[in-house]
Amino acid sequence: MDQPTAPVPPPGCPAHQAGGRVPLYGTEFAADPQAYYTYLRHFGPTAPVELAPGVEATLITDYAFALQLLQDSGAFRKDARRWRDLNEGRVPPDSPVVPLLSYRPNAMFSDGAEHLRLRQAITDSMARVDSRKLSRTTEQVSNYLISQFGSRGSADLLGDYAKQLPLFVFNELFGCTADIGDRVVFGITGMFDGVNAEQAVGVMFGAIGELVALKRAKPGDDVPSWLMEHQSKLTDEELVHQIALLLVAGNEPLRNLIGNTLHRLLTHDAYAHQGGLIDEAIDDTLWENPPMQNLAPHYPAADMEFAGQKLHAGDLVLVSFAAANTGPALTAARQAGSNRAHLAWSAGPHACPSKEPARQITVTAIENLLNRLPDVELAVPPESLTWRPGTFNRGLTVLPAKFTPVQSVHRPAPARKEAPVRQEPIATGGRGERGGVWSQFLNWLTR
Repeated sequence: MDQPTAPVPPPGCPAHQAGGRVPLYGTEFAADPQAYYTYLRHFGPTAPVELAPGVEATLITDYAFALQLLQDSGAFRKDARRWRDLNEGRVPPDSPVVPLLSYRPNAMFSDGAEHLRLRQAITDSMARVDSRKLSRTTEQVSNYLISQFGSRGSADLLGDYAKQLPLFVFNELFGCTADIGDRVVFGITGMFDGVNAEQAVGVMFGAIGELVALKRAKPGDDVPSWLMEHQSKLTDEELVHQIALLLVAGNEPLRNLIGNTLHRLLTHDAYAHQGGLIDEAIDDTLWENPPMQNLAPHYPAADMEFAGQKLHAGDLVLVSFAAANTGPALTAARQAGSNRAHLAWSAGPHACPSKEPARQITVTAIENLLNRLPDVELAVPPESLTWRPGTFNRGLTVLPAKFTPVQSVHRPAPARKEAPVRQEPIATGGRGERGGVWSQFLNWLTR
């Protein structure tokens, strides 16, 4: 009888060396993360990983134990001020993962009664978003973006479309004026692209602070105004941080979900010759290529044993949504017809509060694109596409496409209650844009 062979670490993985942690960053990881997850499973339900040079963590790759952690808010806490390695100086202060994992006074990093109060304000406010208005706004943004490249017959569906659409839709939902919206776009884009990230974050928080002041003085039919009306009585500082959380957490995963689903539609023959499969393609993407592959940072409240692993209070523990989704247990559940059992939206008290609006935006964005560009196809060989290196996100660098050129479509603008669009150039953190991309969109709506 043949003996099972030991798993082989992926190329370039320091686990080739005895005792080495498995790196979840770099071009090798980005090119084939599933090879890493397959290897990580041989450690058991948890595995020792490195999120960036000098940043150690425990990664949960098993679905059942991931679900247990996500639902156990007593044993595992979200407050990042518990992060022992950071507190004791073992994490490089300039590490690229620190900004995303560091504590902020928002619902993501809170526990207990404080978390319930902040999250209730978010869920109640997001529940007031009108689904028909959301579809209409998404279609308007989609038409605008297509008008910018449609006549060329080619586009990068990531940079020209998937990356920008969520920013524009959220700016509309949050009632951003032209100048505030331009700076929000600049801030979020710079933060995730790593271009002057510290400056970009400052620009974004400054713009959101102005948005809060504006809505205090002149409330509107928008998410910030609804947050202000909420019975939780958020302070201005709390408002700024909850709005920032919604804008940042809503944009990056949504950008990747739209891009990854378009990639799937353009590279899998199963979708090429059949209609009405956008929902199925979205589900398949959430299962096999989720937009956030590793996240949900938690910290044990006390020393404990979990999944056969000894954990100390304040250890950083992450969930691999991508590994859990593709493990044996979930594969069986999926084959049994449970198509929404994946963990792409997380689970438990900190599960994504906006998954229905996110799905609606994705469906509308992709439907409108395919209706406008019915013969769109990939412009390069699929194997030439590259993925952005990073521990947490899963997204392409570019998605080049070609199609028959189309003419611009214009739709009348909805009545807006905010300040009129400023026509003169404004400060956008140093970019020499013609009034900024959000201003350009608002001008296009009112032409």
